[in-house]
Amino acid sequence: MAKETKITIGASVNEPGSSKTNKTGSWTAVKPVLDESKAKCIKCNICWMNCPDSAIKVTDKTVEFDYDYCKGCGICAKTCPVKVIKMVKK
Repeated sequence: MAKETKITIGASVNEPGSSKTNKTGSWTAVKPVLDESKAKCIKCNICWMNCPDSAIKVTDKTVEFDYDYCKGCGICAKTCPVKVIKMVKK
């Protein structure tokens, strides 16, 4: 019979919903910015839906990035259909 391994909550295992208490934005080298110089944001919410950190807020007027929680993965920029999100060095 195999020995049972117990996983405890610690440095590498977090409780569900803990992303709001663990600010990850301080260790990233890049951040997303809205660049509407060539096209306008169409407020499609695709960036918001794909953000693994819930670090994007889409309003009627603009897209806002919460840099406290954004870890700079670039998924928002890659999934933007009109390419108005650019990743820039911090």
